[in-house]
Amino acid sequence: MSNSQPRDAFISPRFSQPPTFMRLPHRTDLTGVDVALVGIPFDSGTSYRPGTRLGPREIRSQSSLIRPYNHFQQVAPFDRLNVVDAGDVDASPVSLDIAHAAIDQHVRGVVAAGAMPLAIGGDHSISLPVLRALAGKHGPLGLVQFDAHIDTWDEDFGSKLFHGSSFYYAVTEGLVDPRRFVQVGIRGPLYGPGDFAFHRDRGIAVMDIDEVFRLGLDGVLARIRTVIGAGPVYVTFDIDAVDPAYAPGTGTPEVGGLSSHDAQVLVRGLAGLQIVGGDIVEVSPPFDGPGQITSLLAANLLFELVCVLARGR
Repeated sequence: MSNSQPRDAFISPRFSQPPTFMRLPHRTDLTGVDVALVGIPFDSGTSYRPGTRLGPREIRSQSSLIRPYNHFQQVAPFDRLNVVDAGDVDASPVSLDIAHAAIDQHVRGVVAAGAMPLAIGGDHSISLPVLRALAGKHGPLGLVQFDAHIDTWDEDFGSKLFHGSSFYYAVTEGLVDPRRFVQVGIRGPLYGPGDFAFHRDRGIAVMDIDEVFRLGLDGVLARIRTVIGAGPVYVTFDIDAVDPAYAPGTGTPEVGGLSSHDAQVLVRGLAGLQIVGGDIVEVSPPFDGPGQITSLLAANLLFELVCVLARGR
């Protein structure tokens, strides 16, 4: 059976037909599928500006222009991998517990079918149930987190589950090996120096934005490889890792971040890691700038990640 391909842009105009990621086929039967794009339109874990529940739909719309060959990675990913848009998880908008259970169950089904999940969020709380599903197959995972925020707080307003607690529980539940966990691009004000106590106690590596710029992109990628080493790894990209000059459409923007090009280079540089899943989160279309530039960037970063996976084949 031949791999799925995007609709031919010379036959079907890019602005026609229902939007799927890069105009790939929409399939829920994942037999023979290598990579399944899964939308998770959920934002009940946000603590400031909402709207990320609309992220998957707009990211799909903005992906329609992306062409199927990546010059910088020298790969045509859909010739090497069978990639489909598997639709969305129907996640409750009023209960984090119910929503997370639905996400976990849905992603376990993707994994059981033999496909690798790439999740399109949604707020960053969705990473936790995706990690639960993947750790059920692979055991404790390495984790590369591109983010402005540490997301290792244990609660907010008395709730254990919110978009800032995902990786506290990913570590304490044994889903992520903290010695193979690296955070990249951390910046912005914190509550106090104690915010990094969890990292010191568990051995989590942090590269704040000053260190990122001091090391340069090649140095950052070398450090990521040193921390992650061998073994299965999950990649999570919070769009607020990018400066709001390039990505204003997010719920908790922080100034002084990565450029769009920095983000592309960093994702491309993950080639060779044993990636078993990933996500892009925190895109909030209601706060986006002209031309939907945040959703456009998110779509392109997902394409870069698909190309990274294809290079592994």
